[in-house]
Amino acid sequence: MTTLGFFLAQLLAGLADASALFLVAVGLSLIFGVTRIVNFAHGSFFMLGAYIAYSAVTYFPTGHLGFWGGVLIAAIAVALIGGLVEIVVLRRLYASTELYQLVATFGVLLIIQDAALAIWGPTDLLAPRAPGLGAAVRILGEPVPQYDLVLIAAGPLVLGLVWLALNRTRWGILVRAATEDREMAGALGVDEAKLFTGVFMLGAFMAGLAGGLQIPRETVSLTMDLDVVVEAFVVVVVGGLGSIGGAYAAAVLIGVANAFGVLFFPTLAMVLPFLVMAAVLVIRPVGLFGSQALAAPAASERGATLRLPGRVHGLLLAAGVIALALLPLATPGFALVLATDILVAALFAASLQLLMGVGGLISFGHAAYFGLGAYGAALAAKLLGLPMLPAMALGVVVGGCGALLLGWFCVRLSGVYLAMLTLAGAQILWSTAIQWRGVTGGDDGILGVWPDAAFASRPAYFLMTLALVATGLWLMRRIAHSPFGYVLRAGRDAPLRAEALGIHVRRWQLGAFVLAGIFAALAGAIFVFSKGSIFPNEMSVSRSVDALLMVLIGGVQSLSGPIVGALVFTGIEDWISRLDHWRSIFGGMILLVCLFAPRGLAGFGRQIADRLRRRRGQTTAPA
Repeated sequence: MTTLGFFLAQLLAGLADASALFLVAVGLSLIFGVTRIVNFAHGSFFMLGAYIAYSAVTYFPTGHLGFWGGVLIAAIAVALIGGLVEIVVLRRLYASTELYQLVATFGVLLIIQDAALAIWGPTDLLAPRAPGLGAAVRILGEPVPQYDLVLIAAGPLVLGLVWLALNRTRWGILVRAATEDREMAGALGVDEAKLFTGVFMLGAFMAGLAGGLQIPRETVSLTMDLDVVVEAFVVVVVGGLGSIGGAYAAAVLIGVANAFGVLFFPTLAMVLPFLVMAAVLVIRPVGLFGSQALAAPAASERGATLRLPGRVHGLLLAAGVIALALLPLATPGFALVLATDILVAALFAASLQLLMGVGGLISFGHAAYFGLGAYGAALAAKLLGLPMLPAMALGVVVGGCGALLLGWFCVRLSGVYLAMLTLAGAQILWSTAIQWRGVTGGDDGILGVWPDAAFASRPAYFLMTLALVATGLWLMRRIAHSPFGYVLRAGRDAPLRAEALGIHVRRWQLGAFVLAGIFAALAGAIFVFSKGSIFPNEMSVSRSVDALLMVLIGGVQSLSGPIVGALVFTGIEDWISRLDHWRSIFGGMILLVCLFAPRGLAGFGRQIADRLRRRRGQTTAPA
């Protein structure tokens, strides 16, 4: 009886977590279903809801009205903030690709996080318990918090209210019409601007409500945004993009799996949601209740043209390589360290651009191959005693094999589902690096991985890095020019037509995964010997986001984009990290690029050059 009560208590705890997760995911699902925005700032709305609810609850008199009124005020305030974000930022980006919208929302996340730091400070805040719900109820002899029972009831209640709003109101009919066919809804006279704002505000309200309801269960902190948004994305993808019922079913599945996974599979607790997502997507590529229409990438992404460099562009790059080769003569100090970091970042970003720009394959977990290359090289040097260059080569092989394995599963999917499966693979490898302490060292990492004597000096290692990176970039340029690159673009732009012509699209895409993984692993192998150590955070989500930002800031459809993006990103990161409120500065710069250079800085520069060339042609043309 005690055992049954214990398992029932665990089940109820999992259902309470599922309801809290569903409240966040339902807003994210609504926003994506209508606006097609992958809203990375959704976790920020959850965090703001928690902070504002904390302030309201501690300000108002204690009691039911003070607590529940404070939670409601927080949700309404977050809805208004969400509407402001949609009107000021996202409304100007609906014509851009989904990836640029993702980057813009990441910039919003940084700004909101810095604002929360300035208002509430860095210390975690402990809110009071809900009045009248601080005790526990004994069920089969096991204590179950009363507040958990309230949360369990809140999930189905919100699900029912959202279902009624979508199926029994005129507004819901318009939302469902926009979800099914946004262009047709607009052609029939639906005011898309008001509809999108309303949906975005409702999604933000749900996230703010979830944050407010969570304050009696956990401390309010600045890490809440990233912690919850990744799990919310997992729930939405497992349930099926745009499916509200699917989001609830997925939340229950993941919440209960987490509750029991801690007991039976404690070593897998960190990545259990990602394992569930990977298993679901392998069996059903569009999630439990998803639609193939929402899985496909946007038309603007499929039809984008890769701009290949001309002769002048190639000469400029050659001149840049020569100038970098002369850099050790000018300065042997910190500038060489920073230049090495920029070169490694450029190679890493270019490998992702090969996958995204040429192959049209979105990856949220590209750091997996970077980390595999770094760990492979480090272990080859430390355990096998190999010299530096053979250790690097082995690291590249390890990264390529990892890309082959993960890519075999990923190429069966497309769009956001593909991106989330790459994220799942990277998170599984990251968890393995943390917990396999006997091999990887866990959080302590692998230390003392230094270059051979011939490359021990900074100038020598920099010149070797320059040679390897320049060779890698040149090879990727050749691949983009080759028949392999043209076949990849055919599969990207018109996959059905390519299949009809006899091209095995998945096979060529798998080849792109392997090549991208090899070059990313090379960047990781260079990185580990330049730093002398490797830690699991080099395989984390933040490292993958860094690569994504570099590619999109530079320009996904320009071969020079990753170089420009790496130079700007690494240089700005090194500069602003020493300043106060660096998150706001960096987030504002990201928004400026997204708003005024939606094709990236390289594409923006090319656009200005083309405009000047046309203007010069008009002025010199005969009358």
